[in-house]
Amino acid sequence: MAKHQPNSGRSTARVIERPLDGGPAGGTMYENGAYLANNPHWHLDHSPWKASQVLKMIRRNHLAPTTVCEVGCGAGEILRRLQQQLPESVKFYGYEISPQAYELCRERANERLIFHLGDHFVADEAPFDVLMALDVIEHVEDIYGFLRGLRGKAEHTIFHIPLNLSAQTVLRGKPLSKVRKRVGHIHFFTKDMALSLLQETGYEVMDWFYTAAAWEKRRSLAWAPVRLPCRLLYLLSPDLMARALGGQSLMVLAR
Repeated sequence: MAKHQPNSGRSTARVIERPLDGGPAGGTMYENGAYLANNPHWHLDHSPWKASQVLKMIRRNHLAPTTVCEVGCGAGEILRRLQQQLPESVKFYGYEISPQAYELCRERANERLIFHLGDHFVADEAPFDVLMALDVIEHVEDIYGFLRGLRGKAEHTIFHIPLNLSAQTVLRGKPLSKVRKRVGHIHFFTKDMALSLLQETGYEVMDWFYTAAAWEKRRSLAWAPVRLPCRLLYLLSPDLMARALGGQSLMVLAR
């Protein structure tokens, strides 16, 4: 789940304050409509880019899946884009707990692209060749139970994990609070923390790479002064860039 939509000035969007997990509003923010209110397009504009990163991981590891599943598939656009790029023999399955997102998914469904409203742990189609959890684990309260529950559902699992923790986000404070309120991140990671978590829950990490940094995707004038310094620091040391300034995510292939 991407965290930013470009604009030319200060955002005037009103963040809906409702419980992240349960409470008087009823259900999680993904079920009670709060997430949709804060993110009305459900990050459709980022889906082509995310699909391209998944394809990069699949191709550089010579995977040839016949079944692909996405847990927390949102509006389903990533799966639709993958269907356009992978062979016609591949079947796709999406699982989503948000009724609002599921309604968006249904517009994209076809005989090879099937969506379910509900919990992936009862999936009749499992095991899959590839299972994806893209910008998902940072939202899950029982993150250890969730990751252990995914194991055995697929031969290979692809994770996309935002690296919100950096020196600048900790010093400023507000970026972490903002991402928690707006998109419900309740866990924050560095690269090493993310990889350690996967290993602790029984995964073998086969491959990983950083995905495009925030300063490359955000085209507002406010980012113009920092774009070049960020790019130069990234060329010098991607790890140092991630720890110092952040704005990157991690694509991981595991089994």
